[in-house]
Amino acid sequence: MKFENFEQLKKIFDIQESSRWEIAQTTAFERIQKLKKLREALIERKEEFYEAIWKDFHKSKFEAWATEIFPTIEEFDCAISNLKKWMRGKRGRWVFFLPTTCSRTKFEPKGRVLVMAPWNYPLHLFISPIISAVAAGNVVMAKPSHKTPNVSGFLTSLFESVFRIDEVSVIEGEGAVVGEELLKLPFDHIFFTGSPKVGAHIGEISQRYHAGITLELGGKSPTVVLEDADIRQSANRITWGKMLNAGQTCIAPDYILCPKEKVDELADAIAEEIKLSFGETEELRKASEDFPRIVEKKATERHQQLINDAIKKGATVVIGGKCDIENRYTPPTVLKNVTPQMEIMDSEIFGPILPIVGYEELENAIEYIQEHPKPLSLYIFGKSRSQTNDVLNQTTAGSTCINNCIIQIENITMPFGGVGNSGIGSYHGFYGFKAFSHERNVMRQHSFDIIKYFHPPYRQNKAQTFLKRFLDFIKKM
Repeated sequence: MKFENFEQLKKIFDIQESSRWEIAQTTAFERIQKLKKLREALIERKEEFYEAIWKDFHKSKFEAWATEIFPTIEEFDCAISNLKKWMRGKRGRWVFFLPTTCSRTKFEPKGRVLVMAPWNYPLHLFISPIISAVAAGNVVMAKPSHKTPNVSGFLTSLFESVFRIDEVSVIEGEGAVVGEELLKLPFDHIFFTGSPKVGAHIGEISQRYHAGITLELGGKSPTVVLEDADIRQSANRITWGKMLNAGQTCIAPDYILCPKEKVDELADAIAEEIKLSFGETEELRKASEDFPRIVEKKATERHQQLINDAIKKGATVVIGGKCDIENRYTPPTVLKNVTPQMEIMDSEIFGPILPIVGYEELENAIEYIQEHPKPLSLYIFGKSRSQTNDVLNQTTAGSTCINNCIIQIENITMPFGGVGNSGIGSYHGFYGFKAFSHERNVMRQHSFDIIKYFHPPYRQNKAQTFLKRFLDFIKKM
């Protein structure tokens, strides 16, 4: 539904509040049926989605399927197949000095959940956390991005066809306005995907209500090319990772750190990969139906400013470089002779511009990464296991992929999330279910209670003396 005012949001929040305990007690079977119904609806209407995302992004059907539909279906299938096991919780280990007790972790829903999704993968990054929230037994209010109005309209219609308003409610509207109004409500958990700046603001607000938060943010994800890397193979994989969705990917390789003597070879190889993928000439690349557009003119203008600043300060354009702002087209662009003093190295590019920075020694590249905020992802290309381990052990990142890009996000048996500036918490598969659940420690005392011998009054009776000596001996105290 379209946002009207705060009173509208408060009414929906109150409706969900009245049903949250009923939904919290639903069985695995009932939750699975809801997920199956949403999954079926998405598959039945996927052609509508392809049309919507083409209007918003000029994105090809295959790329939309590969980056939006397929990973979302994977998330559905993981939850549907494993939810019964997840909901059983975990049995705790037996405690030696509490022999007549048993413990179990009970995963219970956090309650009232807010999901705020970004525009760059408007379907997958909207539905995936909702799958986890529903699987965990929560009620959800969710806001898709206003920057992709066609996909947002599709998502609203999709969810309204499957869920009652007291279960999941989708609110459309301008992010800065609707987001601030939603954050006035005392949610139990907030899940946000977006920029570190907005994430910090949401984190601060969430503490007013002691709400749990999952922040999936971004940052400048570095790519380290080692001396023994296969340049042609590395160029192929880096180009794919960078140009996917026209660079509008939170885990896209943001910049390359490359041995100085190999910069020219790598830059030329990436330029050749761009030509093979999208066309030999700039005219062909611009006309390609396989290369998406930038989400808005303002972002395209920023890309041109970053390129111009880099050129002014000594960077060389290997390919691309001239944006068509009116048509929201930033060309696949490679820059070499880039230095840390250029604006393009200050903030996340979020576009198809790839700066290459040369380094003298690997230690210099590691130091550069250490001196900057922790990235969401880090990529390493090379054959040397020892040098790869040097980079891994002396840096930190939300995730890392060696000799490829992006694909680490596709293994949903592993957690995905940021660290420090790039995020808080993780999700996907079980980790998404866990993010929207409270792990409640439940201990059950059986008939005989040994702890009664620990009760006051404390006196030197035989039972207390024996217990103390015995436990001191066991613990070597």
